This record gives sequence, structure tokens and C-alpha cells, in this order.
Amino acid sequence: MERESMDFDVVIVGAGPAGLATACRLMQISQNSDQEISVCVVEKGSEVGAHILSGAVFEPKVLDELFSDWREKGAPLHTKVDHDDIYMLSSDKDSKTVPHSLVPKTMHNDDNYIISVGNLARWLAEQAEALGVEIFPGFAASELLFNDDGSVKGILIGDMGVGENGEEKDSYEPGMELHAKYTVFGEGCRGHLGKQLIEKFHLDNGKTAQHYGLGFKEMWTIPAEQHQLGKVVHTGGWPLTQGASGGGFLYHLENNQVAVGLIVDLNYKNPHLSPFDEFQRYKTHPVIAQYLKGGERVAYGARAITKGGLNSLPKMSFPGGLIIGCDAGTLNFAKIKGTHTAMKSGMLAAETLAEGLIAGVDGGKDLNCYQNKFDQSWLAEELHCSRNFGPAMHKFGTFLGGAFNYIDQNWFGGKLPITLRDTNEDYAQMAPASDFAKIDYPKPDGQLSFDKLSSVYLSSTFHEEDQPCHLKLTDKGVPIKVNLEKYDEPAQRYCPAGVYEIVEEAGESKLVINGQNCIHCKTCDIKDPSQNITWVTPEGGGGPNYPNM
Repeated sequence: MERESMDFDVVIVGAGPAGLATACRLMQISQNSDQEISVCVVEKGSEVGAHILSGAVFEPKVLDELFSDWREKGAPLHTKVDHDDIYMLSSDKDSKTVPHSLVPKTMHNDDNYIISVGNLARWLAEQAEALGVEIFPGFAASELLFNDDGSVKGILIGDMGVGENGEEKDSYEPGMELHAKYTVFGEGCRGHLGKQLIEKFHLDNGKTAQHYGLGFKEMWTIPAEQHQLGKVVHTGGWPLTQGASGGGFLYHLENNQVAVGLIVDLNYKNPHLSPFDEFQRYKTHPVIAQYLKGGERVAYGARAITKGGLNSLPKMSFPGGLIIGCDAGTLNFAKIKGTHTAMKSGMLAAETLAEGLIAGVDGGKDLNCYQNKFDQSWLAEELHCSRNFGPAMHKFGTFLGGAFNYIDQNWFGGKLPITLRDTNEDYAQMAPASDFAKIDYPKPDGQLSFDKLSSVYLSSTFHEEDQPCHLKLTDKGVPIKVNLEKYDEPAQRYCPAGVYEIVEEAGESKLVINGQNCIHCKTCDIKDPSQNITWVTPEGGGGPNYPNM
């Protein structure tokens, strides 16, 4: 099909903090050098910020670099961290406060802010547009385009108005090709196109396996007497005490709101485990429930997190473009923070691209010089100092791993002369269902704990139902013949939105995929033990619509 096309110097896929930082820095350099650079940002969400979900405590030093006058410009950093508590939860009732002197210094939050990353993205988009960037929300980058020499030429915007069986509906609109000298991919964790690029260009050769967590978050409005503006609570231990790991958080924001969440590492073995139900249990612990009781839950979401760190970071350049932010895996898990690192990776990308464009370097080249910029930046130093944090927790467990990380971070500044590595793929850790007893999760009480469907409702998720399913099975027989028989089909439980269910029809089991419920978390693409599910982009504008997340 002959498609319409548009040409730019740089196309950026994803209007998250990484992509928008890239766009802003590119235009700043363009204006300062009198070299006109055309930049386009494509965002699959219905608006900028619609698909952004993060804790989040934010380290503002990167914003100081990008916009030194961010305060005057009204950046949405309103709540400075005032108090920081860490608890170890030993049971559903018991806990111990961890003294600050025993906490790895990477987890201290002095001078940081509790923010909505979605609102930060919206503000960054305003700055980018003021600088001359074109932003196209509601358009999903569905396919890669290549030049004759194999370099990346750009992206194809997905067709709109295609029916479930592939037929063109009355509303059909063919997707447009966006061509660029360089294309930057900042799709977030487990990006659909980033995954393809890493495989095609062998960008992860020589790296240890990437690792992931599934992060849940709810926003609550709570009684004023329970609210402590600027208070940060982090927890470890219960309910993730039976072969699973991760941690929880509760942050007090402005307007009597708190963000509460749980991160579940996706290397767990028990196929009966339900991360969603673990999160619901988490909120009933007295340490957390004391703030939520009498409050109202106003938003829900979940998203996978790329947390392998420096050991798993792929080569970030390839012929015709760059991969940045959580699409590559720049999150610093030792700090439980990824926004400032994603933005810095984007700013380094912008500086690399600008140098090439201003020097007249032909499009389609591999900008290997990005690695040099990265290696000389505080981002590389920060990730290097935190390289052992995740592997230590995986190898030694929460307590011994925590002790190792305390020594590594507080005594040696992250510069112990050893590097720990976890080479095991998360999906490959799943053990047969017969090895474990089923977990009897309590029924939701409707006050602190809730069911999946009412939770998905609060995510404001919407997909046009008559469209091809965006959750692709390589082999349609695997869910029943392999996953159900061996693992009791864990997709029923690891999906935080009730997308997958097993039903009985005519005496036979069948997998039903409720794609309209999908909140784009990518967990199925990561955790399916048979690696039989591939997440691809649905029609642009579909998915969750997160406010203030």
C-alpha cells in the first residue's frame, strides 16, 4: 500500500519523561546553534501522560540541568519529602522500623519531591511545544521502517478502523509513515518496538538477562487528620515472604492524597501467586491501613518496571537511532527511581543527535558516540554504583541481600571490587503448579481491598472492542496444552487487569483473552513461562487514562 509520509530530522516514540527530555534538549541546542532541527513526538496514549504510572519520588537534579528556571515555569513539583520511614513487615500484623543509620544511602530522600510523573510529562510536553516540537498524541507506532541498507528509516503509525477479523470498517484510516534521519525509542518498559530492535541488532549481546517487576499504584483521598504532607513510607517483607520479593510504598502528596503501591519482582516461582491479590493484602497491614482507613480510592493502575540496571543495559545505539529510558532499562533500582535517569539518558541522546545533525552526518548511521557520552556522565556512575543491588537481593534474599547492599552502598559507595550478576530469565523461574499449594486469598472487603474489575474501572481503560486483539499467541494450543496443565495457566493471576481467564465450553478448557481490559502493563509479555504471548500496540488512544498518576 502506498501510504502518506512525513519527514523529520528526529522522530521520538513515546511522550514520557525520556522522550520529552530528548525533544526539549534537542530544540534548546537547535535554538542556541541557529541550526533548525525538526522534531516530532508520537504518543499512543489519548493524551500525554495518559499511560504514565510511577510511584513517584523524584530527584530534581536532572530538571535543574534541563530547565534551570523550572520553578518559575511552574513545574509540578509541589511536595518536598519531609519525613522518610522504612519498615520491615514480618507478618500481617507485625513490623519493625529500620533505623536510618542502617538504610542504604541510596534510599535516603533528602531534597527529593513526591510527584505525579504523568503531570510532569504533561508539563514537559508544554515546554517542548513552546520550543517548536510537534507532538501527536493518540497515534501508536506500530511497525519499524527500514532503509535499503537495513538501518531504521522511521516508524509506521498503526491503521485506525480495522475490525476484529482484519476488515476495513467505515471509519478506516490508513496509518502514516514518519520518516526520520534518526528515530529515538522511549516507549517505557518492554517497549514493543524496542524489543524488536534489541533482537534485530543484537543489542543485548554480552549482557546478563534483563529483570522486571510489576508495580501497582492506587491514589487515595484520606481524612485530613491521617495525612502528613511530605511523608514517605517504604516497606519490605510481608506479604512477599514465600519465595517472592519486592517492596511497598506510601507517599503523602498535596490535597490530602496518598499514593500507595507494591512492586512484585517477576522472578517468583509459585504459579499460584497473584501479584494483584498480594497488593490488596498489603494495604491491610496496620502500617499502611492506619493512613487509608476512612479514605476513598480514586485511581488504580499497574505497570511493569525494567530493573536489571547496568548489568542488563543493552547497547543503546543502532543504525538509524537510539533506545533510551526504561525502554533500555536505565532505572536505578537501588534508589527505586527511574524518572531522573530516563530523562538524563534522553538529554544525552539529544546532545549526541544534535552533534551529528549539525555536523551533517548522514541519517541511518550508528551513533556509537552515544556510549562515550553515557560513560562520561553521572548517569553511568550512578548505575555503576548500584549495579549489585538487584543481584544481591535475588541471590541472598531480602535480609542478607539488604545487609550486603548496606555495606556496598554505605561503606564502599557502591565501589566494591566485585560485580554480582543474575543470569536467570524471570519467566524461566516459574515452577510447576504441583510444587506448591494453592494460595487462599481473602475476599476483598470493599474498604481497603478490592476486586480486579472494579480496579480496572478506576484506570479509565477503554479500547474499541471491534479491533484485532493486540495480545498475540504464537501457538494457540500452548495456553491449554502446556500452561494450564503444567502451571495452572498463571496468566489468570499475574495479569493485574483480568485480561486472561480459563472457561469451560462443551467440557473443554479454553483461554479467553479480554483485550479490552488491558492496561498496557506488559506483564504477560514478560512472565508467560512459555514466552508465547507478544504484546503489540492496539489502536492509538486506547488503554488506560491515568489522571495524576
